[in-house]
Amino acid sequence: MSGAAELHVGATLTPSKIDLLRDWLPSQRWFYGDLSNLTRAAAFRFADPAGEVGLDCMVVTDGETHYFVPVTWRDAPLDGGDLIGTLQHSELGLRYCYDAPSDPVFVAEATRVIREGDIQAYLRDAHGGELPLSMTVRGTGVVGGEEGRLEIMRVLNRAAPVPEDVLGSLVSRWTDDSGPRNDVVAVLR
Repeated sequence: MSGAAELHVGATLTPSKIDLLRDWLPSQRWFYGDLSNLTRAAAFRFADPAGEVGLDCMVVTDGETHYFVPVTWRDAPLDGGDLIGTLQHSELGLRYCYDAPSDPVFVAEATRVIREGDIQAYLRDAHGGELPLSMTVRGTGVVGGEEGRLEIMRVLNRAAPVPEDVLGSLVSRWTDDSGPRNDVVAVLR
């Protein structure tokens, strides 16, 4: 089971997550959106088994296109990680934000969830109580011993079929302005 991810509801982030992404997204080859309208549409979390790294998976939109942007939050630099930027968290202090596919903790946990047919973490307020989910995910499971390589699906398309050449996938369920969605957000190839 994926456990629980602890969130600090009411904490102040400087800059905000969206502002941090606004500086980074234009340098990504898969992003072609309008930064002026960028908002977070949905999110889920995985839980780091060691409890050290925040595994934050967001869908952001410019009102036209939805992008899957998983990030990790660390209290110290990650050698070899793709740094998005830093922010000041009012309760946790300085946080380093990385593109999740460059963080081995995220890759290991997302791969495990897909392989085992597991789900996202539940959300818990650090000051008490469970929090509602805006998005859920489930791994399809993997038959046989093939390991596979994690690939993130960055641009979400409501009508996109699951690729046929994958070992397993991570399927999200959430709702946008047009209704319920089921998007493949990651695969093992």
